[in-house]
Amino acid sequence: MSNNSINWNDVIKKEARGINDADLGEVQEVRQDKVITKAGVVDKEVYSIPTSLVERYDGHNLWFRVTKEEAESVYKIKD
Repeated sequence: MSNNSINWNDVIKKEARGINDADLGEVQEVRQDKVITKAGVVDKEVYSIPTSLVERYDGHNLWFRVTKEEAESVYKIKD
């Protein structure tokens, strides 16, 4: 599924997953070319991941071509 065929409104509140089933949280919103996700219960981590890194959407999970380590070091929004 290409990014052009994803209805971005449908991915809100769906799980975000990375390479090796990495938990990237829940999709909060889509802003232009970024997907904003939030992970964690107490210590929340927020990520801003480019839509260009979306691999697919299966109706339940939005899959990214990014590792948990990449998400932490490159796409995590600093507090």
